[in-house]
Amino acid sequence: MMHVAFDAARSLLIGGRWEAADATMDVIDPWSGAALGAVACADASHVERAAAAAVHGAAAMRELPTGARSRILHAAALALEADGERFAAAITAETGKPIRAAAREVARAVNTLRLSAEEAVRLAGETIAFDGFPGGESRSGHYIYEPVGVVAAITPFNDPLNLVCHKLGPAFAAGNAVVLKPAEQAPLVAIMLARLLLAAGLPERALNLLTGRGADFGDALTSHPDVAMISFTGGAGVGQAICRSAGIKRVAMELGGNGPVIVMDDADVDRAAAACVSGAFGAAGQNCIGVQRIYVHDAVHDHFRAALIAATRALRVGDPTDPATDIGPMIGTGEATRIAAWIEEAVAGGATLLAGGERAGALVRPTLLADVPDDARVACREAFGPVVSLFRFADLDEAIDAANRADYAIHAAIFTESIRNARHAARRLRAAGVIINDSTDYRLDAMPFGGAGRGNMGREGVRFAAREMSQTKVICFHDA
Repeated sequence: MMHVAFDAARSLLIGGRWEAADATMDVIDPWSGAALGAVACADASHVERAAAAAVHGAAAMRELPTGARSRILHAAALALEADGERFAAAITAETGKPIRAAAREVARAVNTLRLSAEEAVRLAGETIAFDGFPGGESRSGHYIYEPVGVVAAITPFNDPLNLVCHKLGPAFAAGNAVVLKPAEQAPLVAIMLARLLLAAGLPERALNLLTGRGADFGDALTSHPDVAMISFTGGAGVGQAICRSAGIKRVAMELGGNGPVIVMDDADVDRAAAACVSGAFGAAGQNCIGVQRIYVHDAVHDHFRAALIAATRALRVGDPTDPATDIGPMIGTGEATRIAAWIEEAVAGGATLLAGGERAGALVRPTLLADVPDDARVACREAFGPVVSLFRFADLDEAIDAANRADYAIHAAIFTESIRNARHAARRLRAAGVIINDSTDYRLDAMPFGGAGRGNMGREGVRFAAREMSQTKVICFHDA
């Protein structure tokens, strides 16, 4: 069990002080079922105080030179890298993510902070050619980026460190303050990161952290008049509720996906199968860009199917603290029960179970399905669990049309050796990113990242998020 090296019950960071609350909630290890610690449950009164502190923090960050912001973020990245083993163990303990995958998440988070440090000194405007239109000949000037002020950041459990860094790093690089609400199921890593950032020199009121249940204080946070922007990663239902409560303020959201992959007849089939298995089942499928639907050309379907089944059955499932484990538990028995019910529904509707399907507590064995009805939830909604559906096709446009049936997407992918097919698919696939000869699961933390279709509200990726969290100011000199 992870040792919590701080008083988890004093988990509210408000104005630089760690505080407790009248109510607490346990953080549960999804593998063992043991309580890792009890965190404080914030309420609307804590939101008021955190927002007030953040207003002062925003003023301090606005005055902080870009070089100082950069140095703080670089120092935080170095400290995180040095403490990587403890952070990885914490990720595994509160999410069930296998320890090897948790270590990779820490490495990515270090990179995210470093990218943010670099962006702090790159966030610059440009000169404007005012003389490009009659009447502007005697004018000159430029525009600059300024912080929006207070950002409310709401993060999910599946990448509890790196996704927090994707909110905090760009926000601080751009000179903002943040009120952070980490996932209810996995707040401990966020608390550890907050402590690390303060030790790295972050102004104490620039980061305020509220743990607890979103139902208790979420509306108070998202509707608060001092919050200038909301950055949210999570489900569509919560996203809709946030939009209803937010009022007139900037909102950036990533609301999930249903990743389609196309495997053409000229693809490297074994490579494609291996990539799809990794992309479908990493983090127990709890991944917004994970592979969910695979469309395979008739000519290679049987070869691909056999390779996919073999690779899936070879995965080691079990204790996430064991370095040999590939797949650990889902975040809890509730989510595992849900995805098991979706699998049973698909099979009852005519789907063929090729591998997996068994559930034991929070553990669901990686599941492959064929002959899945188009209206089954595992096919038409975001599964967010370890299940992938296999389909066959004869014509590329047929596969693209099928891939585009979902009304939301983040990434789509195609395996092919034909540049013509790759370019054709890249043009026609309705997704925010098209990955060629890799699974939908590939993401570089520097690239623009977000949704297409439903949920297409803003972009993450450090450079792009920093601009989302900034506003332009024009400065014009009349020289005559």
